[in-house]
Order: sequence, then structure tokens, then C-alpha cells
Amino acid sequence: MGERLRQVSAIIERHPTIPAEAVIKEDLLRTGLAFSPAALQLAAQFKAKAYFIFSFDLVPLAEMGQQEHWKAPEEIWMEGGDWGFRRTIVSVRLNPHSPYQVDAVDGRAFLRVDGTPICEIRFPPVPEYYNRTLASGKRVIEIAPTIEWGYLIYLTVFRICQYFGDKEECQFCDINENYRQQIKEGRPYTGVKSIEEILEALQIIADTDSVSHAYTLTGGSITSKLKNQTEVEFYAQYAAAIEARFPGRWIGKMVAQALPKAEAQLYKNAGVRIYHPNYEVWDADLFEWICPGKARYVGRDEWIRRILDAAEIFGPSYVIPNMVAGIEMAQPNGFTDVEAAIRSTGEGLEFFMSRGISPRFTTWCPEPLTKLGKLNPQGAPLEYHVRLLETWRDTHARFGLPTPPGYGEPGIGKAVFSVSSFMDVIAPQPEPVVPAV
Repeated sequence: MGERLRQVSAIIERHPTIPAEAVIKEDLLRTGLAFSPAALQLAAQFKAKAYFIFSFDLVPLAEMGQQEHWKAPEEIWMEGGDWGFRRTIVSVRLNPHSPYQVDAVDGRAFLRVDGTPICEIRFPPVPEYYNRTLASGKRVIEIAPTIEWGYLIYLTVFRICQYFGDKEECQFCDINENYRQQIKEGRPYTGVKSIEEILEALQIIADTDSVSHAYTLTGGSITSKLKNQTEVEFYAQYAAAIEARFPGRWIGKMVAQALPKAEAQLYKNAGVRIYHPNYEVWDADLFEWICPGKARYVGRDEWIRRILDAAEIFGPSYVIPNMVAGIEMAQPNGFTDVEAAIRSTGEGLEFFMSRGISPRFTTWCPEPLTKLGKLNPQGAPLEYHVRLLETWRDTHARFGLPTPPGYGEPGIGKAVFSVSSFMDVIAPQPEPVVPAV
């Protein structure tokens, strides 16, 4: 048994209430995934990684010797094997140096850890609409890619963030660097997507697909104006257009800054049903260091107040701020002790969940073109991520909160959310009905 497999097996044994599949999933998300040449050849026949907003890779594109970024799948489906895995969907984060490798033999793929086979792997099928093009010649995958095994349409309508430079950009975020990478690689990567091409792509999906159930509208923060519009004006117009053309067809979600109450109401009026004013990290000092733009333009306390105000507009269950799991332990200023880090984030979960608001997580991927990625290439310890899953699950259950809406079914073997295991560890229950606008 290799060293990584010994470490993971020990953590699984120490945390018996967390499914083994979720432990492996968290380790894949924090350390990335390598592909053998045979696996890449097989994966190229399936749904490709779309780079829908960030790179979510642990090496720059220029350093991928097998051109993995053109061939790798959007996600993998882990199942079976000697450990009897139940279906678990994981976002693909490329790292040719990872101890985890997907290999393929005779048209079947499987996951190895330190060379030891763990489980079988399936790749996402190419949806029919991915083969379609718009009148402009752009492909649907460029304008309206889907993730979460097809459940979520991801509409990044502005691919650049106006938080620029070291003094404004969130220190873990590579949205601007990813845009530069993709353009340099020659990938079609529209900076600002028009409402017309969004609607055209969605019409194709609506006509050909029954798997997608939600869409996310998002993009970089707008601190001044874009096309002579403020942030709320810019993003709300997309939601209004989508809901006018396809009323109730999908659950509309908005990932944007925490806005003043009157402006957040404009998102609700436009038809948005779930609002994600991403909060990123709980600790006050770390918020100032890690999110300098958010601290400068809004401020931590005001960001919290706006989240609570939004709960009055959308309802507490429909305000879901994201936290980036693991950045609490980023050095040189983060926690060095897992227990202290969990205690801090647990305080934030207690604060929000006691008010009916359930934050979600994205497992930190230390992307190499970010400040924190350069300083912390190993990310946070796996032990931290597993403890965080326990803390989130137990706090959520203690307050008797419903499953976060807009994420599909919860529970191991059912969850489709692919960038964290928080949905995998919830006890299975029906997804709540999202109220109509």
C-alpha cells in the first residue's frame, strides 16, 4: 500500500460517519487528478472540461505535457471497485503529478491511488446540444456549458473580474488569470456574452434536454460600470430575459456580490430564486487579507448584513453564500492548527445556520497562478476537509434545516454537486420545492 493510500485509509477509519467516497472525493478536489495516455484517449470521446469560470487545475495549462486541458472530462463518476463505492461525482482538477491517476484498459476506466486500483470510473456523456452551434458559429459549450452531470447550466456572462491586482483580487481566485490562459491557448472564450446568444443557447438546450434543472448566472464583480451598467443592472437583465423566455423552466440562481437590500430585490424581481452572495472565509482578519477587494468596497460586517437582508427578500433557505473550504489554513497568515480552523469556520456556520441560512462549500483548489496557490501548493490538510464535512452536516442537522435547494438530490450515491462533498454527506431527503416568483 502506497503512502497516500495509507494516509487516506487512516482518515477513513478515524471518521466512520463520513462515507469513504466523500473522503476520496475531497482528496481528489484538493490534490487534483492525473490521466494516463489511454485514459485521455478514452475521455476525449466524452463531455470535455469547459473551464466554465476558473481553471480548477493545479498546474498552468502551458505545463500540461499531454494537452490534458483539451481532452480531460468535465467530471468523473466513481463507482464500484474493491471498496464498493456508490456513485460519486467529482469535478476534474488536473494535476499530472497527482498520486491519483485515471487509467483505462479495453475501453474501461478506473482510478488508481499510488498505483493501486480503487474504483471504476465513468465519464459524462456528450449531451446532444453540445454538438449544436449558434447562428454566430459559437458552440453551445462555450456559451452555456453544463456541470453536475448535466443538472446545472453554468452561465458565466462576464469572464473577468473588476477586482484587479494584488490589492483587490481575492487571493485564491484565478478568474482573470484563467481568462488570460484560455485566450493564449486559443480556446474560444467570450469575455462578455450577449443576452441574445445566451437565449439562443438556452433554446437549444430547452428543445433537446431533460436533465438540466437549474442555471447559474455569474461572472466577475463589477465595481464601477460595465457597458454603462452597474453590477445589479448588468446581471439582472440576463435573469429577466431568461425568465421572460423560459418562465419556470429552470431554477434561477445568481452568484454575485452581496448587494444593498434594494438592489438585491431587483434580482428577485427579475426572477432569480436563489442568491449566492459568496462570503469565502469567516475569520475577520483572514477576510481582510484573502478578500481585499470585498473588504475595500463593501467590508466584512456590511457583507454579513447584506446576506441577512437578502434572507428577508428570498427567504433564508434561498440565500446560500459560498465558503472556500481550506483557505482558512492558507499561509502565511492562516490557521496552522486544524482544530482552530474548524472552530473558526464552525462559528460562521453557527451564525448563519441559526438564522436559517445554509452556507455551502467549494473545496479549495490551490491554482498555481494565484497568490495563495503559489504559497500553498498542497492546499489544506485532508483531515481539515473531512472535519469540516462533519461540522457542516452536524450543524445543519442540529438546526433542522432543509436540503439547500437548487442542488439536486442529497446523499451519497445521489448527489451531483461536484466541487465539494457537502451534498454527499446529507441524509437523503427530497429536494424542497423552490417557490415560484
